[in-house]
Amino acid sequence: MENLPEILLTLGLLILLQAVLGFDNLLYISLESKRAPEKDQSRVRKWGIAIAVGLRIVLLFALVKMIASFQSTWFTFPESWGAVAAGSFNLHSIVVLLGGGFIIYTAMKEIFHMLAVDDLGEEGVKRKTSSSKSVIAKIVLMNLVFSFDSILSAIALTSVDGKISTTGLWIMMLAVLTGGALMIWLADRVSEFLQRNRMYEVLGLFILFVVGIMLLSEGGHLAGLSFFGHEIHAMSKATFYFVIAVLVFTEIVQSRYKKKLLKRKQTAQV
Repeated sequence: MENLPEILLTLGLLILLQAVLGFDNLLYISLESKRAPEKDQSRVRKWGIAIAVGLRIVLLFALVKMIASFQSTWFTFPESWGAVAAGSFNLHSIVVLLGGGFIIYTAMKEIFHMLAVDDLGEEGVKRKTSSSKSVIAKIVLMNLVFSFDSILSAIALTSVDGKISTTGLWIMMLAVLTGGALMIWLADRVSEFLQRNRMYEVLGLFILFVVGIMLLSEGGHLAGLSFFGHEIHAMSKATFYFVIAVLVFTEIVQSRYKKKLLKRKQTAQV
């Protein structure tokens, strides 16, 4: 980590990692911010990300200094449960499992909310408004859940013989700050896109649902969870992005097919 080309290459990889892993986080922020009063939504997104980036830096230092504590076992299922369930939980696995469960709950709640006919209006689905502070708190909390993977991956990329140099720590901090700045810049644009194209809001919720499943599978894998002798395996990033690609492709085909049917129906009426 001493020569400039290696430092720049590592920094570029970390920024790319922050951008890729930040996609699902940005989607959650865009959807969750709609619960805030309309005039405060842009401010809520930016403050939520900014506070979360600050806490992410704190989390970075905490993980570097106390990574053994985060990976140490907190509790294990009793051996008598072995035939039904087995697992050994640490703080990392617990945070990822809780985050995945919360995201699935949020996505499903929004999906069922959209199906409520009484809640449909001319401007789309009317959500129950929450205070700006509560929305910011949720955004910060979920941002920290998403941070675990990106920070642990960054530590793996910058560590040498299991140790983090001062240069490596500064590179990680710069990557986190750059990723946060990109998220602040993109947050309003993603929200505006979903606002203009409400059909993609449903797609976004199902992508969020898949994110929750991915986090649950990862948390289960970290905890070594198994049920009735069947071990939980983490969903790979390749599988995750393949599923997302299929969902997007399906939505595009369905949208174009609906437009074609509508055009044919209008032509027949004329």
